[in-house]
Amino acid sequence: MTSKIGRTLLAIQLLLMVAMPAAYAEEGKGAPPIDLAPGATSAAVIDADSGTLIYEKNKDAKLPPASITKIMTMLLIMEALDEGKIKMDEKVRTSEYAASMGGSQIFLEPGEEMTVQDMLKGIAMASGNDASVAMAEKLAGSEEAFVRMMNERSAQLGMKNTHFSNPNGLPAESHYSSAYDIALMSKELMKHEEITQFTGVYQDYLRKDTPKPFWLVNTNKLVRFYSGADGLKTGYTSEAKFCLSATAKRDNFRIIAVVMGEPDTKTRNAEVTKLFDYSFSQYTNLPIYKTGDTMGELKISKGEVPIVQLTAKHPYSVLLKKGEAANGIRHEVQLNPELKAPIATGQNVGKLVVYRGDQILKEFALESPVEVKKAGFWTLTKRTAKRLFFID
Repeated sequence: MTSKIGRTLLAIQLLLMVAMPAAYAEEGKGAPPIDLAPGATSAAVIDADSGTLIYEKNKDAKLPPASITKIMTMLLIMEALDEGKIKMDEKVRTSEYAASMGGSQIFLEPGEEMTVQDMLKGIAMASGNDASVAMAEKLAGSEEAFVRMMNERSAQLGMKNTHFSNPNGLPAESHYSSAYDIALMSKELMKHEEITQFTGVYQDYLRKDTPKPFWLVNTNKLVRFYSGADGLKTGYTSEAKFCLSATAKRDNFRIIAVVMGEPDTKTRNAEVTKLFDYSFSQYTNLPIYKTGDTMGELKISKGEVPIVQLTAKHPYSVLLKKGEAANGIRHEVQLNPELKAPIATGQNVGKLVVYRGDQILKEFALESPVEVKKAGFWTLTKRTAKRLFFID
């Protein structure tokens, strides 16, 4: 009897050992065999497509984020570009206040004009505090109004341990974030993968057509030395120590790794390299939709446009442990049945649900790709008449 119980317990232990990696990949539980330096205050690693947590260390600790703050600044710039509020070749005028920023800068002069594209380059590569404030004033009218936008967007993203006081990360009261929150906003920024044309370049120039071109060297050295690395943002202040939100992509699998409070740049880069190596060696992803794939049709009652094609704005995938079978994984696009105009760009219109058998692995919110205004009286009348007299 005792030996039978012993064999049963052993079998259960073996099953748990086999199941643990998959459970960890799906729910972010457990801890992989990674030892970060004692000085590393906090860390979080996620799959960029699904947001699944791969590794964490004090991920929710509220800490000064230094220039990693600029990820939110870049996100709001990219969203404004998408919405047509600004254009890449549009000129941005530098105020005296923006030009007065200390720390990392691209040495903007009061009154100097630079394109949105060059401002983005200066923020992404040189961590320009002056460029960040200039863009904040361009988008919101003032730094204070832009900071409100930053905090509103962070709340929308579920960043529960974050509060911004400025757009550049210079030390300020009540300016903090966490490794996990930074991973969340980095994930959102990577939906605009074109940002990597700035964050992934090792060196470039500003003011190229002037007698004194300004040489830019990316503060994130991993974009040169780690295969697949193409971003995202470094940070340092004496209070925050050395921080980094890094991203790397191999094949169609992108990882985001955030470390905070590292003692020096060498340790910071070594820690992120270790986290990347672990993630790429142990995990892969199962693509569900690629960017541009058709996902379905939105039928909008009383809209100027009655049907909108829903296409994947970014990749959708689920994280799997390498060697884990994909058997039984399926997905459904579940659109809200009663969508009525007006519909705003980005408004929730349903969800993509990924299952393994009957178990939900992941849910992705789906958003309207366009604005749909309410149809006018005559449009609705003609549409009704057409249905009455020209039925197939």
